Amino acid sequence: MAWNEPGGNGKDPWGHRKNESGPPDLDDIVQKIQDKLSDLFGGGKGKGSDHDGQGGGGKGLSWSVIAFLAVILLTIWSLFGFYIVQPAEIGVVTQFGRYKGMTQDGLNWHWPYPIEQVEKVNVKEVRAVTHKALMLTKDENIVEIELVVQYLVNNAKDYLFNVREPDNTLLQATESSLREVVGTSNMNGVLTSERTRVAVETKDLIQTIVDRYQTGLEVIQVNMQNAQPPAAVQAAFADVIKAREDEERSKNKAHAYANEIVERAKGFADKLRQEAQAYKAQVIARSEGETMRFLSILAEYERAPDITRQRLYFESMESVLSNTSKVMIDVQSGNNLMVLPLDRIFGNTANTLPSGSNVIPGLSSTARSNDPENNQRNDPRNRGGR
Repeated sequence: MAWNEPGGNGKDPWGHRKNESGPPDLDDIVQKIQDKLSDLFGGGKGKGSDHDGQGGGGKGLSWSVIAFLAVILLTIWSLFGFYIVQPAEIGVVTQFGRYKGMTQDGLNWHWPYPIEQVEKVNVKEVRAVTHKALMLTKDENIVEIELVVQYLVNNAKDYLFNVREPDNTLLQATESSLREVVGTSNMNGVLTSERTRVAVETKDLIQTIVDRYQTGLEVIQVNMQNAQPPAAVQAAFADVIKAREDEERSKNKAHAYANEIVERAKGFADKLRQEAQAYKAQVIARSEGETMRFLSILAEYERAPDITRQRLYFESMESVLSNTSKVMIDVQSGNNLMVLPLDRIFGNTANTLPSGSNVIPGLSSTARSNDPENNQRNDPRNRGGR
């Protein structure tokens, strides 16, 4: 029923009559609460004078029931102490907030909260942090660099307790290290040929800083994703890069041409060396042959000196006259100088000579008559003398 419902006879919604004198007495409320608790546990007095002397202890709960309930509650509470650590994780156990130890992967147990707590840390997950900022180089140029640092946790205890925010510490160490390395490098090197060196030196410096703070982190790799000049000078720098690429291309062509020339020269040198060796062998063989011929002639000369000398003379004259086109003969019986055009003689009448003829073709009768040997040969007295 409502508070102001007609016909309520001054009673509240629970059927009690309103206290016309004011608010309820606080002592009565406290006494009622104590009586209820005494009845529940069976150790208190009766309900007092309001129940007309009907006191005595209520039924309440026995101590065995209380112990059974306590065991059940304790068992349920202890079940909350079981936890599972994954293969890639390490469990860090704290007792009343203080480090107690670490647990490996698998099923583990610890005293439940609030006695002990466990925090799991993944020590095999590769994490990454990206840093992008403007840096000042050694030659006082500004470059925009974007860097990605990959790292993992190698010490879970240090990671949780030594530094409040180890990941943020790593980010600040990355910025400081990169600024130091870029500050000792030229702009052209940072943007082109020295990017790998900058990344390696930055990684080493970051690792030194996080080890000094004992953050429990290990830097795996540092990758320079992007490095470029500010937008205002990108066009001019692109021209510089293109000119440098043209220079490298020209150098490569020059090296290729030089290698080709060198190889060709080496081949030509080998050819000359082989020809020299062949010529050397040829000269030696010819010299040895001439030596053998000389020795054989020497043996003949020792047996018949005059005949051998005359034969050598004829062979020498034959060798000389075979390469001469004209021969001039001085006749002793007169002042005439006879010229023998051997080139025309052998060229025009070589085919008209009889076999075995000893007469020089084309020689005029006058020339033959003036020849002392011919006159001597045709002189009857000489024939008779023979």
